[in-house]
Amino acid sequence: MTNRNLRVVLAEDSVVLRDGMVELLGARGCAVVATAGTAPELLAAVAEHLPDVAVVDIRMPPTHTDEGIRAAVEIRARTPEVGILVFSQHVETAWASRLLADGAGGVGYLLKERVARTSEFVDALHRVADGGTALDPEVVTRLMRGGRRSRVDTLTPREREVLELMAQGHSNRSIAGLLVVSERAVEKHIAAIFTKFDLRATETDNRRVKAVLAYLAESGG
Repeated sequence: MTNRNLRVVLAEDSVVLRDGMVELLGARGCAVVATAGTAPELLAAVAEHLPDVAVVDIRMPPTHTDEGIRAAVEIRARTPEVGILVFSQHVETAWASRLLADGAGGVGYLLKERVARTSEFVDALHRVADGGTALDPEVVTRLMRGGRRSRVDTLTPREREVLELMAQGHSNRSIAGLLVVSERAVEKHIAAIFTKFDLRATETDNRRVKAVLAYLAESGG
């Protein structure tokens, strides 16, 4: 539901960037309920406000290494109902794998320099808030390098392409257009992926998200 007003906690240590993002998100109908310049401030703000989404930069004071994404993993453990959108200049594959490892949706990881329009960022926020994924193609590529392989080995090259595009947040129609195939062909590939990943249909599980997260967790492990 992209028309609902999202409640957002924004963690960014650059005051200029933080203020700019608050203004841009407000213009797009999102309510930034709190901002944070450090990881402890982020954890406190999320605990107090329980937002729909927390937007997190990886590198925050005092060491500017991985404080932000460590906090994001902690938020997932404490309040899994809060979506996490990592928004950073850096790809940290080990921590990204940990963020994805619980098998739940509501996770995004975008690179700042590759988000061309505010609308793309807001769309990603809504996908994450609704329990989906929004992963930059570069993040997906990095997670696919190295690491162990298990069920991933059973996928055909085309099934991997489909699943990679699913990870980026594309719909079946969008995937069909990008791969120049029919939507029915995409549906068949997705059905095959579900079967190979042993994801049975239930009323509560989002198999699409679970397939993406299982794929990335195993690829990036």
